[in-house]
Amino acid sequence: MVTGQRKLRRLSDPAPAPSRRAGEPTAGRRIGRFFGYVALIVFAIGLLMPFAWMVLSSLKNANEVFSVPVVWWPETFVWQNYIDIWSKSDMLTWIRNTLLLSVVVTCLQVLTGSFAAYGFARMRFRGRDILFLAYIGTIAVPWQSYMIPQFILLSDLKVSNTLWAIILIQAFSAFGVFLMKQYYETIPEELSEAARLDGLSEYGIWRRIMVPLSVPAIASLALLTFVNTWNDYLGPLIYLRDPNLWTIQLGLKSFVSNLFDTNYALLFAGLTISVIPIAIIFLLGQKYFVEGIATSGMKG
Repeated sequence: MVTGQRKLRRLSDPAPAPSRRAGEPTAGRRIGRFFGYVALIVFAIGLLMPFAWMVLSSLKNANEVFSVPVVWWPETFVWQNYIDIWSKSDMLTWIRNTLLLSVVVTCLQVLTGSFAAYGFARMRFRGRDILFLAYIGTIAVPWQSYMIPQFILLSDLKVSNTLWAIILIQAFSAFGVFLMKQYYETIPEELSEAARLDGLSEYGIWRRIMVPLSVPAIASLALLTFVNTWNDYLGPLIYLRDPNLWTIQLGLKSFVSNLFDTNYALLFAGLTISVIPIAIIFLLGQKYFVEGIATSGMKG
């Protein structure tokens, strides 16, 4: 009898309200996420707007670029600008010099940065931490403060007005050493110890263990170095005086003689061409770039 009353009581009780699933966002979180996406979209539009203006201006007539009121969409697409930029300038030489400098400097920074970072991360010697802090501290020193002594030194070495000047001043990077050291410290020390027991030298450990395991960090460093070297203007402006050695930045600057007779449509066409390799490289390496930057600050 008692059991039957308990069953009737259970049936008469209201059903419990379904509980919220674990991990399901609340209404406040949904609203916050919505406004966060809206803010990101607005920021993305603000960042992409100058690039859109550059590309559209490269397809305008020279008089339409700075017309008042502003004309975003050209009335007629002047594809001839991309032909004229090759015929009226030495664009091929500029791109060749820029590509050569970017590739060589990138390879040297990856080599020197990863090798020095291994010494700071795995080797034990007196004064290591002080030396590392002093080396990293050079990041805070502006290049303009030692630009003149550096120019005098390279002039005495007879490498001024050559591509070797740009290669020598950018072959080493304190930021690259810092980035690679932080990533090396996420790799377990036990791997190096096991390799030493097997008779592998420190160079062999770096080449056969550390480098293959640090591909994301190497890709991040290579991408940053390539972009910085490709976009560098001040260094080539100081050291490269021969027009045959000009990079694409110096070459495009030669189009701007004054504000009145410059064909800005043609200039924007050259700028668009200079951006294309950077955009392709970044799209191909963005996965490794994000992974390398995200994990370089972690320690295992």
